[in-house]
Amino acid sequence: MNLEFTAEDNAFRAEIRAFLEENYPKDITERLGAGEEATKEDYVRWHKILAAKGWSVISWPVQYGGTGWTPTQKYIWNQENARIDALPLISFGVAMVGPVIYTFGTPEQKAKFLPGIVSGDVWWCQGYSEPGSGSDLASLRTRAVREGDHYIINGQKTWTTMAQHADWGFFLCRTDPDAKKQEGISFILVDMKTPGVTVRPIILLDGAHEVNDVFLEDVKVPVENRVFEENKGWTAAKFLLAHERSGIAGVARSKRGIDKIRQIAGTEFADDGGKLIDDANFRRKVAELEIDLTALEYTELRSLAGENAGKGPGPETSILKIKGTEIQQRVTELALEAVGHYGAPYFRGFPNDGDNAHPIGPEYAHHAAPRYFNVRKTSIYGGSNEIQRNIIAKMVLGL
Repeated sequence: MNLEFTAEDNAFRAEIRAFLEENYPKDITERLGAGEEATKEDYVRWHKILAAKGWSVISWPVQYGGTGWTPTQKYIWNQENARIDALPLISFGVAMVGPVIYTFGTPEQKAKFLPGIVSGDVWWCQGYSEPGSGSDLASLRTRAVREGDHYIINGQKTWTTMAQHADWGFFLCRTDPDAKKQEGISFILVDMKTPGVTVRPIILLDGAHEVNDVFLEDVKVPVENRVFEENKGWTAAKFLLAHERSGIAGVARSKRGIDKIRQIAGTEFADDGGKLIDDANFRRKVAELEIDLTALEYTELRSLAGENAGKGPGPETSILKIKGTEIQQRVTELALEAVGHYGAPYFRGFPNDGDNAHPIGPEYAHHAAPRYFNVRKTSIYGGSNEIQRNIIAKMVLGL
């Protein structure tokens, strides 16, 4: 595989860089840099800017709004977005349910749901995990009982990211309790405003409201909202998870994370002007991390090349998921080590002045601990890394 960038690739990079510098909202960069959380309005505003350019669903087929970019161009796009710390588009519509709908959906479903995902007008959430059914997702117990032209859904989903903002959700529900676990599940789209849907916040260790419990009590959903055949939803679910895992690797953003660590470690913290980057042991940790990230990058490029050749995401996405999330966690660990005592956890909501003022130290240090805690989740979602190792053993090694 030739990894040299052509003149056309370099021209494309220049186009992308110019667009981002001109169009990415500067106020979002400033507020997030000051430690504020991105709002729904921030994500939607950036999505609509990209949609107006025709770049909101870059990996979709052209007939559904995709760009037709090559794997190399997508790789450059991700690099340039990471370079400026641009907000990623919320993946639940763009990278998850959208591909399921244009692959398995009816013409009516495509016409109804895909435009809102492309434009950013409709916010989606994912109803997969349940209490007791996370890594073993096929053991889910949420039931959908068919009554004429509708399903009546009862159950609970958990760790539902951004459900507090969602207009629609895609849910895995058991429609045949007597079938084998994977063979009795259906993939159903649910309007989150439907009576009986209740969203309850879960506050994470970093203090953020990112995930939720979702309760479904006698929720009435039209049968026409089922994607693919009844009891065959596991096929759509596996397809979605493969796409989700390939996007979890986050190579470009991990590269940016390492750059930030080098900047932090090059700052004079000690009274004698000493720098952490001068410590041989710390430099070794950074170098090992960069080597592992480079190896992961080559694997990601091979996966993208395969997709460009017409091959869907395969079991190699499990490798991307494992190594990508482990590297992300190591990046946050090194960042926390680099900021030292300035990274001590603090309570959100402290005033900026007076006796309870925000802890002293550089502003970037205040994000290190919350980021460290939040990224603990990455080795679990999208299918835990333990489960991914089982997939690799079976599908790659043939064990």
